Amino acid sequence: MLEILRQHKALLLSLILIFCGGLLAWLVQTGAGQVELRDTRFTSASGATLSALLYVPEGVNADNPAPGVLAVHGYINSRETQSAYAIELARRGYVVLAMDQRGHGYSDPPAFAEGFGGPAGLSYLRSLDIVDKQQVILAGHSMGGWTVLSAAVAMPDAYTSVVVSGSSTGTFGVPAGDASFPRNFGLVFGQYDEFSPSMWSSATGAGIVDTEKLQTQFGVSESVQPERLYGSIADGTARQLYQPAQTHPANHITRSGVAGALDWIQRTSTAPNPIPADQQIWPWKEFGTFLSLLGGIMFLVSAGPALLKLPLFRELAAAPAPSAGIRDRGWYLAALIVMAIPALSYFSFQAWAATIPTTALFAQNLTNGFMVWALGNALISLVLFSLWHFALGGRAGGGNGHNYGLRSGGEFSARQLALGLLLALTVVFSLYLLLAIVHGLFTADFRYWVIAVKLMNGLQFRLFLGYLLPFTAFFLVFALILHGQMRSKDTQSFARAATINALLAGGGILALLLYQYGALFITGSLAIPAQALLTIVALQFVVLLPIAAIISTRYFMATGQLYVGAFINGLFVTWLIVAGQATHYAF
Repeated sequence: MLEILRQHKALLLSLILIFCGGLLAWLVQTGAGQVELRDTRFTSASGATLSALLYVPEGVNADNPAPGVLAVHGYINSRETQSAYAIELARRGYVVLAMDQRGHGYSDPPAFAEGFGGPAGLSYLRSLDIVDKQQVILAGHSMGGWTVLSAAVAMPDAYTSVVVSGSSTGTFGVPAGDASFPRNFGLVFGQYDEFSPSMWSSATGAGIVDTEKLQTQFGVSESVQPERLYGSIADGTARQLYQPAQTHPANHITRSGVAGALDWIQRTSTAPNPIPADQQIWPWKEFGTFLSLLGGIMFLVSAGPALLKLPLFRELAAAPAPSAGIRDRGWYLAALIVMAIPALSYFSFQAWAATIPTTALFAQNLTNGFMVWALGNALISLVLFSLWHFALGGRAGGGNGHNYGLRSGGEFSARQLALGLLLALTVVFSLYLLLAIVHGLFTADFRYWVIAVKLMNGLQFRLFLGYLLPFTAFFLVFALILHGQMRSKDTQSFARAATINALLAGGGILALLLYQYGALFITGSLAIPAQALLTIVALQFVVLLPIAAIISTRYFMATGQLYVGAFINGLFVTWLIVAGQATHYAF
């Protein structure tokens, strides 16, 4: 093993990044040991198990209780998404319960049940003898705002104040608010929030100040003034609006987005260790988990080529056959088509998938949408590939299974296919094991913003097995297009080939996001406002698809075949998606 690491410096670097990133994350989120971080479970009224991270500052105990904060993430996020708030509040002396909503993270499904899990979270927080029952604050982002507001409805005398980010009252079953509900209400709502039409009946985030809904919430009949305190904290009627120049998902990943929540919580409670809201250290934790994520991707790219040196896998190592792909001017037209297909089909395919009920096998609404989108793209790509191969010169130009990476040498080898699958399983399982070690040592995962690689629980692993085949089928076609049809040169460096393929894979989704967010930042509204959720979700695919292209390119160049890279991508991306999505089926 040491010899392999000496020969493959990228593999060694990946391990250094993984563990150094985890250590940095631990140092920040625990204040170098001054905050105890507990991975905890509790039950709801129906007996469902819910998951949370509990942050307990040093010196807090039953004899010295501290104010408590229930912090809840938004839709298709998890407890770790609230770490910016939790880290900052814990260093200010608060006990923080950052929980997974029902059906999210490690909390039992289905999503949306029992007030999203909010009442159970508030009840559990108040049951802790280390929490000052006279100072309990509710904080939630997006659907997490509805979660904590549901808790406020269920237990109206159990909290001191509420702050929600990118959220609203009067939405998704939460009662419309006024000057009396909820008690001491703080609102952080970005000037470019994508959900302003559905949240506050405004075409733009900046325009919510003039909506009747917000004015009723604040008990006024004129424009609500950001940063102005309305009502009385002592009477429980306080209201304040914070409007950072941010988007909806940026609320929990920017200093200005986090600052408003910190300011409101400290204004409406007594912070044991008050610190100005603009003094924040959480970005260092995000940097740590980013280093681990970067190391994890590097591991996927570098571990397989190192394992090809072993006798078991040595026969898989081979150079690609000569290229028989599209050349000259036709390549650029084909490139535009390759990039356009995922972008043009993104909203329509997933809208159709949303009409399909969840099942015990396919239990996640958004993952079902991704699956239909992926399979639809694969089918369109196969039809176009076949047309090119049989009618537009592919076969006439010498294209065959060997050139396309479908077989090794003159014939297909079931043995090599099995070895390729074993190699892929070895690589991805090794990364999973590394993640388990980092989580055990540092209570951290591999993530940056909306890209998160998390451990799976038992139910998620079952769902992973169901989704694995469709996503792997997509990545086989994905590799066929990149390395069979679009590979125009026989010899080029890995860096050049990977860059071109990454652009082909992610260029269309990037263009779609530029279209949507260009309109948002110019006009205050998305170009297609009704697709706010899927637009935000697309942020992960503009990263994941290029990563998949890089992995696919590395293994194609190392083995001359499509299969190992496609298997690794299928395993890794299915794992990442399933572990990070909400489960909607009621098991």
